[in-house]
Order: sequence, then C-alpha cells, then structure tokens
Amino acid sequence: MRIGAALALSMAMTPAAFAGGGFEIVIPGRPGVPVIINGVDASYAVVEGDWGLGKGTHVQPTVYGGRYVDPVPHVGRYYPSSGRMPGYGRMEIEPPANRKLPQPAESYHQSWSAQSAPLPAQSNVPVDPPAIIYAPQGERRGPPFPR
Repeated sequence: MRIGAALALSMAMTPAAFAGGGFEIVIPGRPGVPVIINGVDASYAVVEGDWGLGKGTHVQPTVYGGRYVDPVPHVGRYYPSSGRMPGYGRMEIEPPANRKLPQPAESYHQSWSAQSAPLPAQSNVPVDPPAIIYAPQGERRGPPFPR
C-alpha cells in the first residue's frame, strides 16, 4: 500500500516539475492598460521563454503576435520650448497698441475674519480655600505591599 501511494505521489509531482518550459498567453490585469515587453505590446499575445521569478536566470522572451510601441509618441501638442507653432487650435492675434480699451471694472473687495469668544472673569484666590491635609511622616510597618 505504501509503495502504491509513493508511486502515485511521484507520478503526480513529475508534470509540475516540467511546467516552466512552455509558453504563456499574456492577459492584462486591467482593461486598457497594455503589457509592454521590450518595446512590444504583448497584450493577448503569446510569450515564449519568459521564466519570471521562477528561475535564477533570465532568458530573453520572444513575443508572438504583439505590436511595436513607439517609446516617444508623436502627439500634436504645442511645446513653447521647441519654438514650433501648433498644428491646429486657436491662433493668437496680438491687438494693435492704439485700439479702444474697454471700460475698467468696478472695484471689489471682500474679507473674512475669525476670533475666539471672550473668556469669563476669573478670581485669583478662592474666598474659602479647602483645608490642607498633611500625610504622616512616620515609618511604615508591615508588608511592603498590601495583599
């Protein structure tokens, strides 16, 4: 009986030892967030040769079915540091210096403040102070701690 159990256990554990040599299909953890491997979007593609953290060595993975991702996307935004004009959008026109100016706006001022409530009146010395009780100064006898 023991030999049969040991044989069944060894047969069940053998395929698990050889499980790291196949291929994997990459499924992103969040929709819309691509999985990038070496500049290739590997979302829903087949990756071969990636061992991850299972082995102590690193093998360059091969991605089948992925598409190349441009590391610096060319977007149509205007960056003043480059000195280029925007390709589309609002064209700024500088008005002439001798144009008729609009009426000045009326003055507006608003303020807020906060303060604490006033404290009640306090007397320095109570009229009838409590009596003072002195502790005895003699030596204590008996056990050091009450039981």
